[in-house]
Amino acid sequence: MSSAKRFSVITLFPEMFASLQQEGVIARAIAKKLIHLETVFLRDFSEGERRSVDEHPVGGGDGMVLRPEVVERAILATQTEESFVVCLTPSGKVFNNEMAKMLVQKSHLIFLCGRYAGFDERTVQKYTDIEVSLGDFVLSGGELPSMCVIDTVSRFVPGVLGNALSAQADSFEDGLLEAPTYTKPLDYHGISVPEILLSGDHGKISVWRRRSQIKKTALNRPDLILRLWDELSKSERAFVEKIWKHNDN
Repeated sequence: MSSAKRFSVITLFPEMFASLQQEGVIARAIAKKLIHLETVFLRDFSEGERRSVDEHPVGGGDGMVLRPEVVERAILATQTEESFVVCLTPSGKVFNNEMAKMLVQKSHLIFLCGRYAGFDERTVQKYTDIEVSLGDFVLSGGELPSMCVIDTVSRFVPGVLGNALSAQADSFEDGLLEAPTYTKPLDYHGISVPEILLSGDHGKISVWRRRSQIKKTALNRPDLILRLWDELSKSERAFVEKIWKHNDN
């Protein structure tokens, strides 16, 4: 257990994580003891007969706020000296592969999954190491974002993926989206696999994949292309400009 990557999720809905623990890559990694995933039921740390975990916001406003003392007790019962606390919130830093590579260096990650109107800000200030968002949208709680982060981080844990090179070939690893992929049949609904992929010429295939990456990124994520602009060759920049000009017409 000590060598496994440890994930602890503080949540009001621990049953949501059952599928993650029972199916797919994460479940196989758990079975191989490469990672350890546990859920911590926030209501277990509430006192009183009703086991209340929330209160009305001070100063008015919609929704209910998770009580700081309840969240604090859950964190203190879960954390160790090696723990790194991640708060899932729309107001956090946008999650990406670089952040995942930073998080995989931590031996124990604790995820705070908010609900209702979120956490009392004092809880976040005192215990959170990083606030993380999946993007510019709002979900009902932090459970789904935490699953996404756990899945992404786990892919960088040695041994989790069957092929150690798989994560290195994924989208965003070189700043670009992944090139299109194909399998048999070679002709499907009148659309054929690109001839270059059947040539056996790995040099030409590599060039084709690079150009395909650039084209897909230019069309779907121009912000990523602009971020890499100075790293592109002169011919690659001309290729991108041609794509954009054609797309505008």
